[in-house]
Amino acid sequence: MKLSADLQSALDASANAPSDADLARRAVGMLDLTSLNGDDSDRVVQDLCARAVTPAGPVAAVCVWARFVPTARKALDGTPVKIATVVNFPTGEADASSVAAETRRAIADGADEIDVVLPYKAFIDGARTQPINVLKACREACGDKALMKVILESGAFPDADLLAWASRDAIAAGADFLKTSTGKTQPAATLPAAAVMLDSIYESGKPVGFKASGGIRDAAEAARYLALADGILGDGWATPNTFRFGASSLLDSLLSAAGHGEREGEREPAPAGGY
Repeated sequence: MKLSADLQSALDASANAPSDADLARRAVGMLDLTSLNGDDSDRVVQDLCARAVTPAGPVAAVCVWARFVPTARKALDGTPVKIATVVNFPTGEADASSVAAETRRAIADGADEIDVVLPYKAFIDGARTQPINVLKACREACGDKALMKVILESGAFPDADLLAWASRDAIAAGADFLKTSTGKTQPAATLPAAAVMLDSIYESGKPVGFKASGGIRDAAEAARYLALADGILGDGWATPNTFRFGASSLLDSLLSAAGHGEREGEREPAPAGGY
């Protein structure tokens, strides 16, 4: 993905980002601990939730299939960890009314955050009205009850200009966050795509967050994403309210870097198609 000179400079600077214990602890609090496997079960979700309050502090959220939201709500009762789920996932091909109904059900079951897939195939093929109507329907269904994170599936976009256009449309439709990927296609999250999306947030002047999701597996890579956000949006911009990592396999690396290592007797759920 070809970037402007300014974005390429920010990307180059992020390559040397230091990864230390403080950075790792910071990143733990920005993690959406995720399991979106086809064979997930109540037990898998319960185990995931058990990992969400760590020796380095709680993660930001757990992200699970909508049918497991009540399970997660019960397991996380009394913790500050939010519950996220996905709608119009992973293909982005549902219509606006179906997306709205799916969103309302998830919120009624206890979801705090909705990760909705932009109809990215239609958008890439030239459609504009239908994709934005889907996002507007989700936004209306979320109201003030849930955050709306829009998954652009950035790896499917052929160039930076089209990805920036999709980012602007998602922001105009009311996105609270822009998210890179479903984790179900390749490439998933990439630093060049993140640069385009972060720059779109900067240019909008709106309080929109960013979520890097899919394939981010170690503390060193997390450090590069945070450095990129700092370079484009300013030091200290990235907090759990504005920046998330969508991952399952990243947590152990962050805990190790923070000086905690893997907790005895715990096993991580298998990554969900790139998570």
